[in-house]
Amino acid sequence: MILAQQIISGLATGSLYALAALGLVLIFKTSDVVNFAQGEMAMFGTFIMFTLLKAGGLPYWGAFVLALAFAFLMGAAIERAVLRPLAQAPLISVLIATLGLMQIINGVAGWIWGYQAKPFPTAVSGSPISLGSLIITLPDLVNLVVSLAVMAGFFVLFKFTKLGIAMRAVAENRVAARLMGIATDRILSLTWGLGGILAATAGILIAPVTNLDINMMADMQIKAFTAAVLGGFTSLPGAVVGGLTLGVLENIVGQFVPQLKTPFAFALIVLVLVVRPAGLMGTVQRKKV
Repeated sequence: MILAQQIISGLATGSLYALAALGLVLIFKTSDVVNFAQGEMAMFGTFIMFTLLKAGGLPYWGAFVLALAFAFLMGAAIERAVLRPLAQAPLISVLIATLGLMQIINGVAGWIWGYQAKPFPTAVSGSPISLGSLIITLPDLVNLVVSLAVMAGFFVLFKFTKLGIAMRAVAENRVAARLMGIATDRILSLTWGLGGILAATAGILIAPVTNLDINMMADMQIKAFTAAVLGGFTSLPGAVVGGLTLGVLENIVGQFVPQLKTPFAFALIVLVLVVRPAGLMGTVQRKKV
């Protein structure tokens, strides 16, 4: 039963890894950019929700929706103001730009909200739910339900809407998509905005556990990259599978060998890159023009 309990808890944690990884993979597939600023975008969106709750006095879910709207606008603005002018720049320049954004966002957040950790409220509180010998805390249940709902919404968007089809076309071949009349620049901005939503959702849900501070997403960012590499950096379903798998494996390792829980994600990245560089569900990425 100990193993079953770790699997349940691991799925709840892994769903947050999956959300963050999904944002990374979404941006990479459409714009060929590995966004190192993703964690700081999540952190900033979480601070926006904190401000709406404390200073604005809004209810939790109202502040949640407004924070996600801000995260969308922030992601789209970053693509338009920073990434688009670098469209023809060498890859290393773009990577350095995202690292610079990471430091800028972190510094601005510290300037606005300070450097002291702050408690962040949970969506619900109450006694854990018992299923026989298994115990599920309400925050874990909310994290799992909200994460799965967001991922299901994105699946419907990508699979059944004109916008989703356009995004998939841009991800597959940007030139062909442009020739078909798709406004690729607009799609790229929308993609970065949606990546911001995914990042902020993960940040908001993890904040009650980590507390709210400007470096709260450092560990989560590593786990998101691990999940993306494990599932395949070119596969959106792979990001979900990678996140859930990482959460479960990490919990099991932490239960039986606690000393290895921290380096486990790094070891998994190296192992996957050596054994299967494309990940569990990824393919070799073709260069877009």
